[in-house]
Amino acid sequence: MTLAGRPNPQPPVPDSVRTVAAGRHVDAVWLNQLGGITWQIGEPAQVFVKWQPVGAADLGAEVERLHWLADHTVVPRPVDSGHDADSEWLVTEALPGTTAVADRWKADPEPAVRAIGVGLRRFHDNVPTASCPFDWSVESRLVGDGDPDVGPAPPVDRLVVCHGDACAPNTLVDADGAFVAHVDMGSVGLADRWADLAIASWSLDWNFGEGWGVSFFEAYGVEPDDERIDYYRRLWDAT
Repeated sequence: MTLAGRPNPQPPVPDSVRTVAAGRHVDAVWLNQLGGITWQIGEPAQVFVKWQPVGAADLGAEVERLHWLADHTVVPRPVDSGHDADSEWLVTEALPGTTAVADRWKADPEPAVRAIGVGLRRFHDNVPTASCPFDWSVESRLVGDGDPDVGPAPPVDRLVVCHGDACAPNTLVDADGAFVAHVDMGSVGLADRWADLAIASWSLDWNFGEGWGVSFFEAYGVEPDDERIDYYRRLWDAT
């Protein structure tokens, strides 16, 4: 798997990002697998610009989710958004903390791994299912994907508002490695918690190496469910 990460060398700054920066410091801090780049504006960070080629993802869906989530958990608050013929962008307020896969935590993963587990449990416990208008169920994810052969879904263990992309880089931690917030919220929706847990735990292997699942599941507070983990990983690959 090709991992996302900090681009090196720094890519050219799009005109739209230069306009947002208005002369302030600009730094490309993340390149995702769809060709999107997150830019830090200001030093220290004042805002971030999530820039991407048109069609890479639905930034409008993320804006909608961020506005709803802001009443229930800590998320980056949208400041502005826009598009041109080739690209689109979302500007959000800066949050404290750094990604859980910063070099510091890759060298010492335990605090960050536990923060990922604690943060995901907090998200699942605190964001209300009753008022959530978004869907990330198995059925909704299979629509339009040619009905990939992933087999029947296991019964729902616990219905929660899922993050939708609970990979390790999307957790922010403070200087001590404690959970701060989540980012990259474009797929938030109702689903079995194992849809998040399967991918969050899998991403630990991609970012830190194998063997960190024990600490993650202990911090979250659940025993691994091999059947659900296997199913939701296959669904992730298929969709």
